Amino acid sequence: MGYFREIPELQYQSFLKDRLSTEDYIIVKNFFRRVKIRDDLQNIFTLFDKYTILDGERPDTLAEKFFGNPTLDWVILIVAGIINVYDEWPLSDHDVYNFVVEKYGFENINAIHHYETELIVDSSNKLILKSGLIVDSDFTIPDPANYALTLNPVNGVSNLEYETLKNDEKRSIYVLSPNLLNDFLDDTRSLMRYKKSSEYINSRTIKTSNTRVTQLD
Repeated sequence: MGYFREIPELQYQSFLKDRLSTEDYIIVKNFFRRVKIRDDLQNIFTLFDKYTILDGERPDTLAEKFFGNPTLDWVILIVAGIINVYDEWPLSDHDVYNFVVEKYGFENINAIHHYETELIVDSSNKLILKSGLIVDSDFTIPDPANYALTLNPVNGVSNLEYETLKNDEKRSIYVLSPNLLNDFLDDTRSLMRYKKSSEYINSRTIKTSNTRVTQLD
């Protein structure tokens, strides 16, 4: 992932056993330094393209598709607001099936996970009951066509259907409009640079305090 090249560095006191002295430092990446899309820009749709992730697509393949460079996969993830790609990026259909088998057991993939309501309207098309509400299997309501009767407007959702729907919800993301890519990269690199301070070495490196160094009175 090209993002690691963008992260600035720290000269950090060495924790290695073979260090020569307490004043030894090593270079590490400053993972506490990261950027995100400004909250006030999230709803400006001219900046982003809504996209549905297709089965088997990855951040790097989308970066190639939109920006012509697979190493810009980190731009895809930042704009989509994804921090943990393993949990927040959709699995392929094949991997969802394998996940369900592992989680519930092969014999239970079609077992009922929960029950949801059906959409119910009256003769005037007035909403009586929303669809998708989680209820018990014996949930009932009065029949809007005949209040002397009751309806049991529920559908069972299987384990496989439930996990597939959860996975499909992850497929809808926003992608940065390609014509704004260079501005985004410039802004990111500017934000990643260090400002001058007592720890400053250069715009890409700062030096932390060495807590092992002591001073005699």
